Amino acid sequence: MHPSARRVLTFYKFIQLPSPDQDRDEIEAFGETIALKGTILLALEGINGTVIASQEGLEKLVTFLQQRYGEMTFKWSAVNEENRGFLRYKVKVKPEIVSFGVSDLDMSLTGEHVNAQRWNELVDDPDVLVIDTRNHYEIDIGTFDQAVSPETESFREFPQWVEENLDPSKHQKVAMFCTGGIRCEKASAYVRAQGIDEVFQLDGGILQYLEDTENADSRWQGECFVFDNRVTVDHSLNKGKYDQCHACRLPLTVEQMLHEKYVKGVSCEFCFDQQTPEQRERFAQRELQMLSLIHISEPTRPLYI
Repeated sequence: MHPSARRVLTFYKFIQLPSPDQDRDEIEAFGETIALKGTILLALEGINGTVIASQEGLEKLVTFLQQRYGEMTFKWSAVNEENRGFLRYKVKVKPEIVSFGVSDLDMSLTGEHVNAQRWNELVDDPDVLVIDTRNHYEIDIGTFDQAVSPETESFREFPQWVEENLDPSKHQKVAMFCTGGIRCEKASAYVRAQGIDEVFQLDGGILQYLEDTENADSRWQGECFVFDNRVTVDHSLNKGKYDQCHACRLPLTVEQMLHEKYVKGVSCEFCFDQQTPEQRERFAQRELQMLSLIHISEPTRPLYI
């Protein structure tokens, strides 16, 4: 690949950062030298980012980050028509790099990372409780055979679901998964902290599984919700059949976009009755602004999780 070719890079690492504000300033300055676009989150607990730049620039970023934080998980992907980049470059300091709401979580307790082949064995094992740690709107469009849904609206509800539904005396083996792996880092650490020792997590998440698994061997059913302009991907990681309501962020089928309450960028049947006229007007103005930006720049791609 030519060094000037642009690519997408996603990464995360849970590591204690004593001075996230200082790190932000230094990472922001470095990113500007390589014309970086995208978003990087920093917190006392670590770093999480999705960015785009030239191959050469991203390789410099990898070296820069590894010199600061040691080895970490990097995921490379191609730039295509559905995912062409970000409008701007941001480095933000947040309370958490993945919003979970549990303080003092021991991240050394994370589950055992397993590959696609081992994952299939776990899914097929009737003694293993398989948990989809994602939210209900993600699960509704695709999940693994036999997986249990926590029926959450947000990841912050997951700890309460664990407390109310998992019993170490009954659930001795637990396997969990998410889109790209990062949510399972916190979810598995929390489950182990509740007294369940045999906890497994799908390495690289659903996206890595789909990349590594032939259709004939797959336990995956449906499509996978992703945090970019594709909205969903099929088993071949091509753009799926869903679009998205840009007001409430829910994935929508073609039929749902024909509903009388659907207005692109403004509302759909699921959020229309929850909006005020003022909100709908604000969303409409935002949609007009986004359309004007798309004509002069490139669509955004939110953080991959």
